[in-house]
Amino acid sequence: MITIISGTNRPASNTLKVAQYYQKQLAEKGLETELLDLQDLPENFIGQDLYGKRSEEFEKIHELVTKTTKFLFIIPEYNGSYPGVLKTFIDACAFPDSFYDKKACLVGISSGKYGNIRGIEHFNGVCAYLHLNVMPLRLHIPDIKTELDENAQFFKADTLKFTNQQMDKFIKY
Repeated sequence: MITIISGTNRPASNTLKVAQYYQKQLAEKGLETELLDLQDLPENFIGQDLYGKRSEEFEKIHELVTKTTKFLFIIPEYNGSYPGVLKTFIDACAFPDSFYDKKACLVGISSGKYGNIRGIEHFNGVCAYLHLNVMPLRLHIPDIKTELDENAQFFKADTLKFTNQQMDKFIKY
């Protein structure tokens, strides 16, 4: 099972649009995926679910994570790294059951010109600690506001080429 994780809880984010784009494209390639939007984390997530007390809402999310064999993370740049809510989510999941020896694909996005290179590297370190095997081809999509059209679809030839290449490799990974 493949789960796409939209790595922020910001409402109406470009991260969610990119995650939905990947989900649609993977469906066209014949794959069913689940989309986990971090906006769906329980409202009292930090106080209730982070240190072992599981709410019913988070238990459903955690069950999805545990069943997943491949993760595709769409990660926006926040202050030169990745969002704290993504790290908190990872911390709330069971170790090692949630991520150990599973596979991951990373996509960084940013409104700036570097596509969250630093944040993807920071997150890659967390993945290494978790024994979450990251596919070598990582994408960094800069200036995300100019990459998506009015239908939240990529349209630039090079972005289409590289996202398609990444998805094909992820399917085989």
